[in-house]
Amino acid sequence: MKKLINAIESFVDEACEGVVAAHPDLVRFHREPRFLARAAAPKGRKVALVSGGGSGHEPLHGGFIGVGMLDAACPGEVFTSPVPDQMDAAARAVQNGGGVLFIVKNYTGDIMNFDLAAELLRGDGIDVRTVITADDVAVQDSTWTAGRRGVGVTVFVEKIAGAVAERGGSADEVEKIAKRTSEAGRSMGMALTSCTVPAKGSPTFELGETEIEIGIGIHGEPGRERTKLISADEIVERLAHPVIEDLGLKRGDSVIAMTNGMGSTPLIELYVAHRHLAKVLAGAGVTIARALVGNYITSLDMDGCSITLLRADDELLRLYDAPVHTPALRWGV
Repeated sequence: MKKLINAIESFVDEACEGVVAAHPDLVRFHREPRFLARAAAPKGRKVALVSGGGSGHEPLHGGFIGVGMLDAACPGEVFTSPVPDQMDAAARAVQNGGGVLFIVKNYTGDIMNFDLAAELLRGDGIDVRTVITADDVAVQDSTWTAGRRGVGVTVFVEKIAGAVAERGGSADEVEKIAKRTSEAGRSMGMALTSCTVPAKGSPTFELGETEIEIGIGIHGEPGRERTKLISADEIVERLAHPVIEDLGLKRGDSVIAMTNGMGSTPLIELYVAHRHLAKVLAGAGVTIARALVGNYITSLDMDGCSITLLRADDELLRLYDAPVHTPALRWGV
């Protein structure tokens, strides 16, 4: 195993320090318990958005801290849920009387620990809401979930709910738009190679030289099927059609489309994939109103991609276009 690390024990903390070193105007780091938060507190009363999960999915979640998105993120160890003390401390550090929204990917450990933190906060009179993302159409139940895995739509929930919170929306309004966004998005991913967790030192799963895995999770969980290597266009169709069908997209619909890299896929290959995704959607009469192409929710060094489609109306597009200033997303400011 070759990794750009110093020691497994300090890996996540040093990565958090690196985020702050690169973006001191946006992010600050609290070491014990571990969380990242906005460097400058928002002015006035505001719903605080807090998310988190196992590390290894960067830029999710720390890269989305800042104006128009998250107020805090709780990084666990690699592919391991953060503990309740982290969420509790992060929420207390960023809440200012407007309430707190937890945005949680549908993984059993994440849900359990965020729920425990919410109970602690509510015991002290803090209004805490939770929205769970569960958008992966590949499998109904998986290694670490009951129900669908929470993956790419999490980025859109953080962006769109963040826009409502930033403009002073109430806790009810922020929770409502977060739920609506979560329900309007679906995703599916694939792997050309596995990923390697530093503490394990070997691939999470084995793929032959000519094999690919369709429908993987962001921790390397198995998907729908393992098959021989096929062309980029065929891969996109194997991902896009289940997403389109599950969303019930029809002619005249518009979407926000994300062609996401899993960590090691070159951007040029992602553009090849997005090219065909645009053709598939055009053939179905669906318009791509906005697009993201790049690494937004990754799986360490996995080579592969995922597709997320969010059915978008005028309101969601306005909120998506609202100003955002984070390490990983920035426009309108």
